[in-house]
Amino acid sequence: MKRFLDENFLLESETACLLYHEHASKLPIIDYHCHLNPKEIAEDHRFRSITELWLSGDHYKWRALRANGIDEYFITGGASDWEKFEKWAETIPYTFRNPLYHWTHLELRTAFGIQKVLNPSTAREIYDECNEKLLQPEFSAKGLMLRYHVELVCTTDDPVDSLEYHEQIKESGFEIKVLPTWRPDKAMAIENPKNYRAYIEQLSEVSGVDIYNYSDLLEALYLRHLYFAEHGCKLSDHGIDCFYAEPVTEDELQGIFVKVMAGDTPTENEMIKFKSGLLTYFAELDADTRWVQQFHFGPLRNNNSKMFQLLGPDAGFDSMGEFTTAKSMSQFFDHLNSEGCLTKTIVYNLNPNANDMVATMMGNFQDGSVPGKMQWGSGWWFLDQKDGIEKQLNTLSLHGLLSRFVGMLTDSRSFLSYPRHEYFRRILCNLVGRDVENGELPAEEMPRISQMIEDICYYNAKRYFNF
Repeated sequence: MKRFLDENFLLESETACLLYHEHASKLPIIDYHCHLNPKEIAEDHRFRSITELWLSGDHYKWRALRANGIDEYFITGGASDWEKFEKWAETIPYTFRNPLYHWTHLELRTAFGIQKVLNPSTAREIYDECNEKLLQPEFSAKGLMLRYHVELVCTTDDPVDSLEYHEQIKESGFEIKVLPTWRPDKAMAIENPKNYRAYIEQLSEVSGVDIYNYSDLLEALYLRHLYFAEHGCKLSDHGIDCFYAEPVTEDELQGIFVKVMAGDTPTENEMIKFKSGLLTYFAELDADTRWVQQFHFGPLRNNNSKMFQLLGPDAGFDSMGEFTTAKSMSQFFDHLNSEGCLTKTIVYNLNPNANDMVATMMGNFQDGSVPGKMQWGSGWWFLDQKDGIEKQLNTLSLHGLLSRFVGMLTDSRSFLSYPRHEYFRRILCNLVGRDVENGELPAEEMPRISQMIEDICYYNAKRYFNF
């Protein structure tokens, strides 16, 4: 019987161990998509407790706590840091076979050197030890990033963001690059005219453009896109429920914009047309600057209206959606490709039912100009666990070139999420090592296999994004 979380955790063969320990584990981390707060990095934030660092804003853990019957007071309410941590420790023994169990203990071991299993009897000891270590300088926001051998991260930023903290980080001489990512979702969110008008006023102020019509909106967004490029941005990201590719004219877009700015709610068809027009415009801007565009599609958000009213978005009440999106995705990419403005692209799906569709769709628009130009992204959100990662790697291997895959990311707001890269690397090495052991890959090609592992874990991303 193997020990829990030993040095060969998730590695089931000698070849897997060799690939991980000699190749994957030694490489730096490029976290090209995350939701870290750049202000916390710039100010080298010091965490008051493990609760703030670990449980604040982590909707993965919040969902588990609720499922375990924990009152909201101990999750997002006014309970003390110790009370919230204690409830998490009570929940942990009920998370067997949930990825949270692995992540929790990987984070305790890699960040704090704590080998004990978290449960109610060890909770106080672990809580106190973590808090004592958090007083040390090397456990600040920057210190944790350095501890995990991070080379570069890309945060997620709205077009109205000043990017002042990115500038501060750069000027501080911090050895880890922190670059912004263009995330213009709010510019498309016309469902709520009141909120949208308030956003347009912000956009007008930061861009210096008086926005009265749709053309003004495009000019303001263009100027902000240019501003992001001047601050080192190399990627865009779009959180969408499905792809939008409805034919629309400039006159229609102008009419919809004026209607929404007047406070009138658009029809469903008008919303689709408006988002189609803007999403295409964003893709054209990305092609001009040669950015990589990312699309995260498929969530059904804010399902619990009662809790949405209390807590707002991103509080753990989102799930996989079911959207028929293959045709619109094809039309969207085909239009861009026909116009010569399809830039490097990564698509992430939330529902695994779309795995084969997305993997094969990417193959439709590879053009030989860039290895792996069209990427099917790593397992995302509900799929960034062992089963989801293995399915993504297997399906990509069947329909594309695993060797050209740009690998894992954290997609996280937490400075303790970097072990997800280790988790991914171990799963990848185990999968490939198993093929070698089974005679499905030739042992005499180990130099090439080893290079593939290193490429997926680090070098492919470095080349693909031109970091």
